[in-house]
Amino acid sequence: MYSISEASSELGVTPHSLRYYEKEGIITPDRSPSGVREYTESHMKWLKFVLKLRETQMPISTIKKYTALFLEGDHTMEERLSLLEEHQRNIQEQLQTLLSTNEMLNNKIGSYKRVMAEHTSDS
Repeated sequence: MYSISEASSELGVTPHSLRYYEKEGIITPDRSPSGVREYTESHMKWLKFVLKLRETQMPISTIKKYTALFLEGDHTMEERLSLLEEHQRNIQEQLQTLLSTNEMLNNKIGSYKRVMAEHTSDS
């Protein structure tokens, strides 16, 4: 079991973020008899997945929808699959954008280096 501070440290997020995910219904940690949040390994695995979705720009609203579908049960698998496939397409588009931008930057950087090298050799 992880406390909220241990979980946040392990995940690299703030306790506030974990409380936010709880408020949004994305995670429901266990509670100790005194009401302290307790995160299991299963919670941690789920949160790592959620954080990866966020890192790749999945909106909170979509994560909430995915979570609600998951909690509904196996009869929602097709819809969950569809959400993940759509997100994967978005990631692939992001990758293409990043690759083309990186190529453009490589060309621009090469251009600057050539001009600077010419100026240096002229001196």
